[in-house]
Amino acid sequence: MKITIALSLSLSGEYAKLAREAETALRLFISDANASTALHINGERCEFGLECHDDASDPLRCGDIYRSLCTDRRADIIFGPYSSRLARVAAPIAEQHGRLFVNHGGADDQLYTRGYRLIVGILTPASDYMREFVNLLSQLRIWRKRVAIVASKSSFARAVASGLERAALERYARRHGVRIRVKWNGAFDPLDTPSQLFPALRRNRVDALASAGSYQHDLHVIRAIASSDLNIMVLGCVAAGVRQFARDLGELAEGVVGPSQWESSVEISPTLGPSPAEFVRRMRHAAAGESPDYPAAQVYAAGLLTAAALAECSSLDDKDLRAAFSDLRTTTMFGDFSIDRVTGRQLGHKMLLVQWQRGRKVIIHPEAHTNTGLHDSLPGWRLLRAGVEMLLHRDDINEK
Repeated sequence: MKITIALSLSLSGEYAKLAREAETALRLFISDANASTALHINGERCEFGLECHDDASDPLRCGDIYRSLCTDRRADIIFGPYSSRLARVAAPIAEQHGRLFVNHGGADDQLYTRGYRLIVGILTPASDYMREFVNLLSQLRIWRKRVAIVASKSSFARAVASGLERAALERYARRHGVRIRVKWNGAFDPLDTPSQLFPALRRNRVDALASAGSYQHDLHVIRAIASSDLNIMVLGCVAAGVRQFARDLGELAEGVVGPSQWESSVEISPTLGPSPAEFVRRMRHAAAGESPDYPAAQVYAAGLLTAAALAECSSLDDKDLRAAFSDLRTTTMFGDFSIDRVTGRQLGHKMLLVQWQRGRKVIIHPEAHTNTGLHDSLPGWRLLRAGVEMLLHRDDINEK
């Protein structure tokens, strides 16, 4: 029996680099799964096939693709596109046609508040992205932590910002002096926005700043702040979790903190599939030596979890598969997996917090499923030291 996984990915356009990496990982999963004889449905051995279309990072084209996939039902399993922006287009189409929607590429919380009953979330939702950033600020050995949030107007950015605000209002953070002092909502224009925003940052003596928006939004914000004379001690942004971040910012990336869905250095003994190290080795072979980033890990994990759900329910019925996903409590090289039975929101997977140190991403707040040895010293002290070093380094840069 052949089981076809169908989806669109942005093989061109704005999201092309990471989406092409996701395609490579999905093809690797299918190759690995088909080399195994483990999956059977009703006694019949199953193999996976793939139907992947280029949505060109365009919401209209993405919608057309998913309407076609759902209408003629030539696909057995529907995977979502890459990015929250496109997932918000595809998810309601799949729901309307009664199709299971495996959402490996969109972290926007709105995907789980619209009443979709057939969605399965692989990623930690956006509202939890900056929770550990707040916890680390709480551990700094200074009393006042005056925080600024610079967020674009996208629903993803709003979810990240609102989650950070909620974390800052919790008792632990407030007891340790964390306060939101400045909130900027809107586009960040490198030419015009600093003249409007920076006086407020100075006036409120902001110590820490978090940026949430598109990748380019975060680059603009961090580049402007890091090149200024504001001397904000701790800088964080969503984009810092991506390997390309340091390549684009160079020395200005030093010390910047960000959330990460997955890092290859995390030591996990997964119940399903390869270890992170083995996955990286195989991806490098498949991608001409390129090390994988998180989109590759999350879509490969989506494949593993789909195979596990199929094995559990022995059916291709969309509702039966959704129920099987709800019953799964397992671990892949991407981390723990469990979903809310009603909304499909991911509950098991936990975010990591990383910091750029001397050109490398270092995990500074591992979660329960990690074994990196970083629990031995308080991450708050490490963050503070790096922040001071970062300020001294930037002073040197500004003098040049």
